Amino acid sequence: MEYILQPWPWYVSGPMIALVMLMLVYFGKTFGMSSNLRTLCSIGGAGKYADFFKFDWKSQRWNLTVVLGAMIGGFIAVHFLSDNSIIALSTDTVEDLATLGFVHAGENLLPPEIYSWENVWSIKGLSVLIIGGFLVGFGTRYAGGCTSGHAITGLSNLQLPSLIAVIGFFIGGLIMTHFLFPLIFGA
Repeated sequence: MEYILQPWPWYVSGPMIALVMLMLVYFGKTFGMSSNLRTLCSIGGAGKYADFFKFDWKSQRWNLTVVLGAMIGGFIAVHFLSDNSIIALSTDTVEDLATLGFVHAGENLLPPEIYSWENVWSIKGLSVLIIGGFLVGFGTRYAGGCTSGHAITGLSNLQLPSLIAVIGFFIGGLIMTHFLFPLIFGA
């Protein structure tokens, strides 16, 4: 049990991801979490209102099991495999977050300064969640897929658009971390 609770080394998890990708290529499938939203909308009848949702959603049922597996796996990880220990963050990161008002940095995966119900229902919390959700949805649609689809499937298939998208994801992450995050959460 102790082995499962520890982060798995790259030489175990990396080949496992490669094996899954080889199986997907062999069976002619692609992986991506955001494509499931299109499938769910199509199942719900969105094809009556937009041509984008008119496609054979039954061919994508297998990908819905990925979402279900992620949800079940997350539940199992939190409720049965989590030891609720303090997250190992560098002291520099903890100090930087403390200057932004995150006094519980490293104590929890979801900092209460953002994710407590008190903060979620504040004007700032709702604004961050709504605007952030809109930008993630827009970016996913504009990039033609999500980070997992481009970074795992697209790069392993040597697709140039995926490389460009992943570079954009990294640049966006750097901009958020170094410029926008301090503006939003700075004191």
